[in-house]
Amino acid sequence: MQPAKPRPDNLPLAVGVILVTVLALSLGDALIKLTSSSFVIWQIFVIRSLIVIPCLLTLLLIRPGRLRLPAATGWVALRSAMLVAMWICYYLALPHLSLPAAAAAYYTLPIFLTLFSALVIGERITRLGWIAVALGFLGVLLILRPRLGDFNAFALLPLIAAMLYAGAMILTRTRCREASPLLLSLALNIGFVVTGGLAAAGIALLPAGARQGFLLAPWAGMGGAEWLSMALLAGALLIGSIGAAIAYQNGPPAVIGAFDFAYVAFAVLWGAVFFAELPDLISAIGMALIVGAGILSLRSR
Repeated sequence: MQPAKPRPDNLPLAVGVILVTVLALSLGDALIKLTSSSFVIWQIFVIRSLIVIPCLLTLLLIRPGRLRLPAATGWVALRSAMLVAMWICYYLALPHLSLPAAAAAYYTLPIFLTLFSALVIGERITRLGWIAVALGFLGVLLILRPRLGDFNAFALLPLIAAMLYAGAMILTRTRCREASPLLLSLALNIGFVVTGGLAAAGIALLPAGARQGFLLAPWAGMGGAEWLSMALLAGALLIGSIGAAIAYQNGPPAVIGAFDFAYVAFAVLWGAVFFAELPDLISAIGMALIVGAGILSLRSR
């Protein structure tokens, strides 16, 4: 895959946008964990995006020049599919992991950005880059501490999500750089609605006894508090889906990935505020190793 025709970067814009983006997304993910016992994931996907889509269409109508379909329509669709799969993996992990642990595992992201940049774009990984990869996975093991007799498969989901997000951001930079961030967000939210709708239809065909849990439960009734939660989640997604596109279109993934680490700090904050989850010493060391590994991987490029 060859990079798209280069255009000037806007690093101040990219850095500012990614910081606001990770603040909004970390709060949204904390709310997902807080409400995971009340909603099925597909209900969140559909209702949240049905709130976001009219907002995006309004913004696009205000700026009609943004309505032009991008030439890389297929790449936009692939990017959306990867991000939908990423969110499914990450959200399914949240009810089973503490928020800081899930965030730390997910933020091996810069490591996967380094690896995928080498495999897809052809960048060379230095010795420092390989040391970063080793440190990152050591950090993950310290946080998750899997045992042979008590292995939790959900611990792998944030890592899969990180790989999917890294691939999607490389697509954003190389194949979708000229596409409107509003159209990229619209495509993503349409993907959420389609995926959630198909999943809900499939769940309806299951026996009643099988319809339970965050993945297979029927849709829950919604009162004022539930609609407020959905509105907050929609706001986080609106900011996050547009912000990530703008940031990675206007700055190199290595640079933006370093500021993306602010999510980990925000996640620890929300974990303490909402769930009284404070990392123990070993987990704190693991998180520090992951952050250090990401910084090393970025500096090695």
